[in-house]
Amino acid sequence: QVQLVESGGGLVQPGGSLRLSCTTSGSRFRFTNMGWYRQAPGRLRELVSSITVDGTTMYSDSVKGRFTVSRDNAKNTLYLQMNSLKPEDTGVYYCNSVGPLIYNWGPGTQVAVSS
Repeated sequence: QVQLVESGGGLVQPGGSLRLSCTTSGSRFRFTNMGWYRQAPGRLRELVSSITVDGTTMYSDSVKGRFTVSRDNAKNTLYLQMNSLKPEDTGVYYCNSVGPLIYNWGPGTQVAVSS
């Protein structure tokens, strides 16, 4: 069973930056299309960015131009560079496969954007 552990969140002022990391166990990472999901307070979890096994990326309109997703297959790690952060980026960020098989969710990492 693949285990996912997110890290790198924190409290940051509007306009600031954070870099999230997601470490995965097992050997399937390099064969898995991965994504970053965000669950804002009182809202459903949503996919904000994804990256395929060959490096093709996707971003939701809300983060396009500000966030950059990347992966290091040698380290079984997924990254999300978040720049120009806005208060509406606040939430718990999770990584996971984008399907069809979804792994058990990790603990997530909390991001709070506030002055």
